[in-house]
Amino acid sequence: MKKNAVFFVVLVIALLISPAARAETSAGAGNPIEGIFLLKEGRAMRSSSADPAWRTGNNDWRVLGPGESITLADLDGPGLITHLWLTLSCRDRQCPKLLALRIYWDNEKVPSVEAPVGDFFAVGNGMDAPVDSLPVQVSSEGRARNSFWPMPFRKHAKVVITNENPYSSGLVIYWYVDWRKLDAVPADAAYFHAQYRQEYPARPGRYKLLETQGRGHYVGTVYSVIANMPGWIGEGDDFFYIDGEQTPSLRGTGTEDYFGDAWGFRTFNQPYHGVTVYEGEKTGARTTAYRWHLADPVPFTKSLRVEIEHVGPVFDDNDKLSAGYGERSDHFSTVAFWYQQGGSPNADRMPIGLKRLPPFIYVEAEKKYYAEKSVPEGVKIVTGPEWSGGAYVKFTPAGAKKRLDLKFVIKKKNRYEFSADLVRGPEMGMYSAALDGKQIGVLAELNNKSVSRFQLDRGFVELDEGEHKMTFDYLGPAPGGGDSLGIDGIYLRPVKFNAADAPESSEK
Repeated sequence: MKKNAVFFVVLVIALLISPAARAETSAGAGNPIEGIFLLKEGRAMRSSSADPAWRTGNNDWRVLGPGESITLADLDGPGLITHLWLTLSCRDRQCPKLLALRIYWDNEKVPSVEAPVGDFFAVGNGMDAPVDSLPVQVSSEGRARNSFWPMPFRKHAKVVITNENPYSSGLVIYWYVDWRKLDAVPADAAYFHAQYRQEYPARPGRYKLLETQGRGHYVGTVYSVIANMPGWIGEGDDFFYIDGEQTPSLRGTGTEDYFGDAWGFRTFNQPYHGVTVYEGEKTGARTTAYRWHLADPVPFTKSLRVEIEHVGPVFDDNDKLSAGYGERSDHFSTVAFWYQQGGSPNADRMPIGLKRLPPFIYVEAEKKYYAEKSVPEGVKIVTGPEWSGGAYVKFTPAGAKKRLDLKFVIKKKNRYEFSADLVRGPEMGMYSAALDGKQIGVLAELNNKSVSRFQLDRGFVELDEGEHKMTFDYLGPAPGGGDSLGIDGIYLRPVKFNAADAPESSEK
């Protein structure tokens, strides 16, 4: 599959640059390597994170702190970006959602490409997952991201990554931007665009994937959903309105049909379509699907509007079926991909930072309850750039002190997706966990040779307004010999909420 991606890029470069290559490849367009033997124009170039002292050093990474930006490439044209690769070392929750990618063509003020890193590489909802498609490849369990979208530019190109998590502990990033320096770019070569949008939850009516003015062609969709009720999310049809038409030329028959699947979703990867994440039909289940219009681009000369419905079975607050077919209020986020003459005229801009996340509460264990002057016996604040807020709480039992309590306050009664961010490591022992006196389970997997984050998922819980308590009881040392417990924080996402309450229900 990766060879196909490379051949795809070579083919497009040949079509863009060489009239002779256009003639040669058109005769065998069904063969992705047809024309590979033709001599190529231009000079291969790269902008990367390679150690400036590359003759003697190996420090091939950069550290990206909260609110900081790094320019991955600052290129003088004419040229063609052929490959973008990056990998991250990041333990922040939803890191791929809070890391922003922006690309500017020919010194424009508004980026033509603006999307979270995860969503741009076909995995939404702040998750990591493998992708095996033609223009996008993601390996290393979701950590090695590759884009093979050809991106021509005439005067200048600037590729920027920004860490938009203000509570980030920082991250490490490596990258390549491979490109070809050219003498000229054909007059009919269009600029690459990608635009992220979201609605938490989807508003009444159809969800808008894209609305743009000008001439170009649509080439892809990444579609992510978090279910706010049980049931199938995918009865929504897709609609493409071309050049201002009132009746769409392209009308669909169902969400999974548009994404090339049938009879529901399941995870799979194909060159032009796939589902990278599918957690089923339970409340809180996450889905991401992609559809690349490489064999069937959608041309437009004046304008394009792309919409999709958000309909299916509807359930009440008690998860009982209230309608077999109706409008659902799930969380939607998408990226639209297209080529267009000129820079991006799209007025829709991506929300900044935490505004890209569904409303949530995050309880920082060390900051909210363990100020340095009041740290109780057996508790230590362990600092480190890899932890949320820059630290976690470490509890070590001593004498009769064998329990750690973490209290938090809920302002509004609701149903919450609940999880705790714990620490794996060689010092960790065996514990049981409870929420408001109800057992969650025994934590037997915290002891590990290397230090990492462990996410303890409680599922969905009903929490009343007021104070609540999470309790950890020491059961004994782990087989590896450790007896401590580390907790970074508690994450709660309200399932039912009024969108107007979102700013108040999101906090750190």
